[in-house]
Amino acid sequence: MKQIEAIIERASDGTYAVFCKDEIFSGAGDTIEAAKADMEQQMAFYKETAKEEGFKYPDWLDGEYSVDYTVDMTSLMAYYVGNGIFTLAGLEKVTGISQKQLWAYLNGTKPRKAQQDRIASGLRSLNRDLSTIFA
Repeated sequence: MKQIEAIIERASDGTYAVFCKDEIFSGAGDTIEAAKADMEQQMAFYKETAKEEGFKYPDWLDGEYSVDYTVDMTSLMAYYVGNGIFTLAGLEKVTGISQKQLWAYLNGTKPRKAQQDRIASGLRSLNRDLSTIFA
């Protein structure tokens, strides 16, 4: 089965874009789910059009494939804060990074690698805690 890697990013207008790392496909939407669905539709449309027009297209589109999505750190935080799921106070507790600094990350300041690692570590810890609920 073909594994496709795709990156999801939040655009400056608040919409989301998804694009494949090593393939030509991309999508956009008002939400992460909408952007993923748009990319999947684009892939199906590309295949259908190529077949109708007699163009060559990647063989893997005829078989099974899966897309592994990675959301960039700032986009992930913006999505959950913007939807009221996380608060800056909650993220501060999970990551150990001040609300002021987290706000800056959500509004254009790119976090350094060390800060990205702290955020990722905090969110993974939260994920582990939540996963135990259903174990």
